[in-house]
Amino acid sequence: MTTDRTVTGPIDGGGTAPIVSDIAIVGGGLAGSLAAAVLARAGHRVALVDKRAVYPDEFRVEKIGGHQLQLLRKLGFLSALDGVACRYQRVLNIREGKVVDVSVGQAYGFPYADLVAMARSQIPDPSNLIVDEVTAISSSDDVQHLELASGRCVTARLVVLATGMAAVLGHKLGIRRRVLAERHSVSFGFTIARKDGRPFDFEALTCYGERTADGIDYLSLFPVRAGMRANLFMFRDPTDPIMRELRREPEATVLRLLPGLQSYLGDFRVTDRVQNWVMDLTVVEGHLQPGVVLIGDAFQTNCPAAGTGVARLLVDVDRLCTEYVPRWLMTAGMGREKISQFYSDRDKIAADQQSLKMARFRQALTSRNDIGWDVRRRLHFLRRSLAHRVDQMNPGWLERVRGALRA
Repeated sequence: MTTDRTVTGPIDGGGTAPIVSDIAIVGGGLAGSLAAAVLARAGHRVALVDKRAVYPDEFRVEKIGGHQLQLLRKLGFLSALDGVACRYQRVLNIREGKVVDVSVGQAYGFPYADLVAMARSQIPDPSNLIVDEVTAISSSDDVQHLELASGRCVTARLVVLATGMAAVLGHKLGIRRRVLAERHSVSFGFTIARKDGRPFDFEALTCYGERTADGIDYLSLFPVRAGMRANLFMFRDPTDPIMRELRREPEATVLRLLPGLQSYLGDFRVTDRVQNWVMDLTVVEGHLQPGVVLIGDAFQTNCPAAGTGVARLLVDVDRLCTEYVPRWLMTAGMGREKISQFYSDRDKIAADQQSLKMARFRQALTSRNDIGWDVRRRLHFLRRSLAHRVDQMNPGWLERVRGALRA
């Protein structure tokens, strides 16, 4: 059984007749929009359902680099990313006002809403996006039914839940979230500029926390079109008064927490609203359902400081949309035995486990003050500093070693 006969043109979002698709994707953020684009470009009939025609300005993913770019290139989105993001190559890494090392490698900074818009722009037919809200899902081993707030209905062989941390629809299906670490981390996002209007003396900069009592992992500064974006990652009680101070007096509070920054920033000001996000580490249970699969944060959340969320999301999209969905649609049925193949995928499991491992490591490296972690923290930065000094004396040495290790 193939899907060719169902790929007969754009989805008709009007009227009362059921909207028929191969795959219905619920949630039009980054995960859902990327999945919709990959599947639609492969010729599958896709219904992407989201209540927003234009995704709002939210503080989520704001930079991409390293292995994440390799996955975006594999999925065919890298050239489109160039059109909406600011590219940068060098990150100056400092701690206590001193240079730790310099990271070199292609990376991009952007507003999250622009990244989502880029992903949606890669969907061949704009009518694949249905601006509505899913109120209920009925799943089976064959056909899935989605009820929309407008009274319309969508039928599909497979439903992909890309709803992030919104758990209402999953809850109705018997899917539950298990909390691994409540209020695990707090993130802040804002944009800065020098008061004299001059550019900063660095392309991008990372400043690591100086005292475990402050609970600061690092402040990341990187270019976006609106200026120099700041992402501050902390492991601290979100009810602590310091959170209110960061929102009300961000300039003074940041310099008080990271005094070594002053000489690098000079006189600066915050140019927009300070946004913040409190993250729980969670994973779902009861998710093995016929006809329904969860991706991205809908399946497992991550620690923003660890920087593994986008990579994990992209692995989900890659494995589900290029490996499993095309194979599933070639035969009848959409039972649990098919869905379990995705959740058992080796690459997916490895990405999920690495995300949790790095979340716990970043928290311990930042906040643990016992002698074991104090020694580990000192060695961590010492190794980086020594490697940087050797590389300065023998340029290219570090990259050659890394290349040899990868070989």
